[in-house]
Amino acid sequence: YDEDVEKVFTLFPRLKERIGQRGGTLSGGEQQMLSIGRALMARPKLLLLDEPSLGLAPLIVKQIFDAIRELNKTQGLTVFLVEQNAFGALKLADRGYVMVNGNVTMSGSGKELLANPEVRAAYLEGGHH
Repeated sequence: YDEDVEKVFTLFPRLKERIGQRGGTLSGGEQQMLSIGRALMARPKLLLLDEPSLGLAPLIVKQIFDAIRELNKTQGLTVFLVEQNAFGALKLADRGYVMVNGNVTMSGSGKELLANPEVRAAYLEGGHH
């Protein structure tokens, strides 16, 4: 248990600073870090995240995305990410899927989708990143 807690604190040092504080009084970004940390305590093989950047300041979004990248690369954790921040999500993704009205319209590596003119026009160049 202690080892798992330390891993979460290493991933999100901000949580260690807030150790005595109730979860409900944390900022939105800190609450997102806490929810990811709680999920990691179960030592999952797959982590499903739904809009982890929603409503967060750009600096916090970067911290969350950096943590997701770290979990995937160093711990081999598979992360299934549902995210409207297409640019941020595709930069992280080994594989990406573009959905429109519930249907997959494109798929490929994150790099391929970032370079795709249709994806760029629809999601990346219109100020949606």
